Amino acid sequence: MILEVFLALLFVASVLAGLLGSLTGLGGGVVLTPILVLFLGVPVPYAVGTSLISTISTSASSGSRYLSAGIANMRIAISLEIATTSGAVTGSFLEFLIEKYKLFTVLDIIFGIVLIFSTIPNFIRMASEVPVFKDPDGLSKFMRLQGEYYDEALKQKVKYHGVRYPIGLLIMFTAGLVSGLLGIGSGALKVLAMDLGMNLPFKVSTATSSFMIGVTAATSSGVYWALGLIDPIIVAATVPGVFLGSSLGAKYLNKFLSRRLRQIFTLVLIALGIQLILRGLGIFG
Repeated sequence: MILEVFLALLFVASVLAGLLGSLTGLGGGVVLTPILVLFLGVPVPYAVGTSLISTISTSASSGSRYLSAGIANMRIAISLEIATTSGAVTGSFLEFLIEKYKLFTVLDIIFGIVLIFSTIPNFIRMASEVPVFKDPDGLSKFMRLQGEYYDEALKQKVKYHGVRYPIGLLIMFTAGLVSGLLGIGSGALKVLAMDLGMNLPFKVSTATSSFMIGVTAATSSGVYWALGLIDPIIVAATVPGVFLGSSLGAKYLNKFLSRRLRQIFTLVLIALGIQLILRGLGIFG
């Protein structure tokens, strides 16, 4: 009986995680990990391993839908994923040094604070549905980082062109680095890189991030499989829920106003920052 209740709660939590993950571009892990640890008593390593699998499920479900709807930009995703992957590889090499000098707690606190303060530009841009067009620089023009999609909430076609491609690459590299070092999803920085760094519409940033996060999570999850830190029973209960939630999120994202999505993204980002600070202080995990 206890097991049935546990699995039922796990399924409900997974639906919520998938829904928020697809609407924000962060993946289901950001929401699922604290629920598994704080409310369901799952050990942190197993919670992280499960969250990585759920992120792959979120990306597979919502990412494909966003691509077919024309909201996610394949060209931008592929050009930026190179930097994220390079950052993840660098993070794996640096992990030994960070652990040797016991700097993980410091990094958790610093990055948690950075995430919370990174929401300030979101408040400034909250009322903006479509970013003000900026002339792309030479490299951004050469990379052809443009596209268009039909915004169902605004009832109009939105055209855009990315700018400051080098800044986007730098933040994406940092996203991979942080993901590899701290074991959190890189979706938060990916969305910020495209939204604030490259001046892309928020829906495009969110949808493209949802498509990209599966690649990063698939790479990291292999390590957890090898270490035996992925519980088949927990995964079997979470993946269907995350898939269902992310499918719902992908269905309704384009019907929301961007400011509503930005509000959800900001709240989840603040929660993630607080979670990291608490982890650094030894309170969480």
